[in-house]
Amino acid sequence: MAMTHKKALSPEQGETLISALKARFEKNRNRHEGLEWAKVQAKLEANPEKLWALHEMERTGGEPDVVGHDIKTGEYIFYDCSAESPKGRRSLCYDRDAWEARKEHKPENNAMDMAAAMGIELLTEEQYRALQQLGDFDTKTSSWLKTPPEIRKLGGAIFA
Repeated sequence: MAMTHKKALSPEQGETLISALKARFEKNRNRHEGLEWAKVQAKLEANPEKLWALHEMERTGGEPDVVGHDIKTGEYIFYDCSAESPKGRRSLCYDRDAWEARKEHKPENNAMDMAAAMGIELLTEEQYRALQQLGDFDTKTSSWLKTPPEIRKLGGAIFA
């Protein structure tokens, strides 16, 4: 019988994460004007997989924070708002193809696989621009952005 990885937190992990997210939410109100923490928390507590993904971001040195609310789906939008790319997520190839093409000095992982394993997605160029309007991010580091297939087919990827 195969072991499956449970994407849920223990009650203690959940409480610790909710507390950290709430503190960040209150400290950075400019990122989510007009949104109420109680509604965000209720939505998170009703969705253990989303909470687990945010925990993975936090565990790897990120600082997830609410940056919007999708009225159509009711989902709250979180971006990693750490000032610089977390150390555990630096020096990666864009995707598995790029990793496999690397002859020497292969990194341990690639950005696309790491994001998928964490239950998150890379930001698009448009999302990254929106993040930059909320504060000073990546002033000393750079981040891989979700790259359109037509650019990827040519061997390129977007790094900002």
